[in-house]
Amino acid sequence: MDDAAPIRDISSAPPAAWRRIDLFAIAVRFQSVIGLVLVAIGGIIFSPQRHGHILFLAPDNIANIVRAVSETGIIAVGMTFVIITAGIDLSVGALLSLSSVLTATIMTTAGLGLIPTILFVVACGALFGAIQGGISTRFRLEPFIVTLAGLQVARGLALVISNNQYINISYGEGPGLAPPVFAILGDRLFNNVVPVATLVFVVVAAIATFVLNFTRFGRYVFAVGGNERAARLSGVPVTLVKVSVYGITGLVSAIAGIVHAGQFNFGSANDGTGYELTAIAAVVIGGTSLFGGAGSMVGTVAGAVMLGALANILQLNNINAALQLLATGAIIVLAAVLQSLVRRREGLGR
Repeated sequence: MDDAAPIRDISSAPPAAWRRIDLFAIAVRFQSVIGLVLVAIGGIIFSPQRHGHILFLAPDNIANIVRAVSETGIIAVGMTFVIITAGIDLSVGALLSLSSVLTATIMTTAGLGLIPTILFVVACGALFGAIQGGISTRFRLEPFIVTLAGLQVARGLALVISNNQYINISYGEGPGLAPPVFAILGDRLFNNVVPVATLVFVVVAAIATFVLNFTRFGRYVFAVGGNERAARLSGVPVTLVKVSVYGITGLVSAIAGIVHAGQFNFGSANDGTGYELTAIAAVVIGGTSLFGGAGSMVGTVAGAVMLGALANILQLNNINAALQLLATGAIIVLAAVLQSLVRRREGLGR
């Protein structure tokens, strides 16, 4: 009988090759942070100047960037949970508009106070999302189809409730007036620099980061996205987790709708269009895998800010809005390609 084949000494493998692979994987993992740094550098280089000052770095401009990404950033936080489970939610933009209409209508006509209004709208958003998750899971329907229908339902409800009219919010005491404290959502704090909407975004992102990284539910989310069958066999309540992540997305979309109404002092059934695509882009650019099982809340936040900074740079240079869409689309495709390459290196892709 022939001797067994000698065991290959892996230490003879070219160390430089292993380093390249490791560096590539690390670069993809932190692609949103790297992209944000590159965009910031590009903003400084290509920014117009006024009186010798770089407009991109002006405090007011930075405040405008973080304020502009607050609503889509809040939505992206919830979308991260869904995409980690290998799902998708296309209804978030329409749900934002429905929530803004509900907020404006209830505060100006129903006479409810601020806290009851917020709790009611947030509960409606969470219920709407959970119903979508339940339908998708119970009937084994693709989330794309269910949430696309949800988009139409939410937009239709917003149109019916508002009668396709702007619901203006006026502040004061008495019938038809909203509590003056609600207007704080449109203000800036700390010497008029930090938008309140951004603080809401930061708080939501911080809570979501804790839940995803330090709780049993967060571990379940990763498990379901990584291998649903194995998770089920391991005792993970897969159905409950799936319903819950869509409920979370609905909840944060409602929060974004409340922030929207507070920032602009009205509710509109036509707002929020395209927000779902921006949120998905932030999540994908942030390194969350479209195949499920991997993701980072910090990456999502960085991805959202990066998209906002890129749009701001193009606006400062009077670049056509169509080119902004092209640039965003190219970045999304690049992020997806990088994810696919990593999966192939790890032997997970086809």
